[in-house]
Amino acid sequence: MLSIKNLKASIEDGTQILKGINLEVKPGEVHAIMGPNGSGKSTLSKVIAGHPAYTVNEGSVTLDGKDLLSMEICDRANSGLFISTQYPTEIPGVNNVEFLQMALNSKRAYQGLEPLADADFKKLCEEKMAMLEMDDRYRDRGVNDGFSGGEKKRNEILQMAILDPKVSFLDETDSGLDIDALRIVAHGINQIMSPEKAVILVTHYQRLLDYIKPTYVHVLRHGKIILSSGPELALKLEEQGYDWIEEN
Repeated sequence: MLSIKNLKASIEDGTQILKGINLEVKPGEVHAIMGPNGSGKSTLSKVIAGHPAYTVNEGSVTLDGKDLLSMEICDRANSGLFISTQYPTEIPGVNNVEFLQMALNSKRAYQGLEPLADADFKKLCEEKMAMLEMDDRYRDRGVNDGFSGGEKKRNEILQMAILDPKVSFLDETDSGLDIDALRIVAHGINQIMSPEKAVILVTHYQRLLDYIKPTYVHVLRHGKIILSSGPELALKLEEQGYDWIEEN
C-alpha cells in the first residue's frame, strides 16, 4: 500500500536528515517507528506529506502504486494519506466542524462523488465524536484553537475518523495525553483500523503499544531504519534503550 524506497531528504541548508529510508507497509498492518530525538522520525512524516522545508534528494514514495512525491499536497491527502503532526496547528476563526466537512467533501470531489448532505455529515460527525468521547465544545471552536495538548491530539484522530484514510502516519499521538485520554485515542485508532487500512505510529513509549498492537516495530536512527522486528522489540527498547543496537 505504502512503499518507501531509499528515501533521502535534506533541509534548506543542505543538511541531509533522511539517509536512505526503506519501508513497505501493507493493508491491515500497524508499524511503530521508534528512535532517539533527532533521528528523523518527524522529518519522515513531513517529507511524505510534502512539507516545503524539505528537499527530496533521492528515492521514491508510492501509495497504491502512485508516485506520491509528484503530487500536490492536497492530492496526497485526497488519495488516502493522513498525517497527524506532533504539534497540531491552531487555526483561529475556522470552525472545527465546518473545516471537517469541507475537507471531507474535497476528498469526495476528488473521488468523483457528490458532497455529503448536511444531515448525513452531522450524523457521521456525531458518531465519530461519541467514539472519541468528545463533547459539543469541539464543534464550534476554531480548529485546535485554545485546545489543550491532549484535546488537539483527540481532534486529530477525529479528523482521521472523518476522512477515513488508507494510510495514517501518526507522529507522537501519545505525547501530552494522560492515561484516560491515551485510552480513548487508542480506542479510536483501533476502531478506525481495518484490514484495508494501515497505520504508522511514531512513539517513544511502550504504553501506546499496550493499546495498539503493532505488526512491526522499527528503530530509526541517524536517518535510517537500522532494525525491524516484531512487537517484542518495543519492550526491549523500553528496558534497554538504543545503544545496544549499534553495539551489535
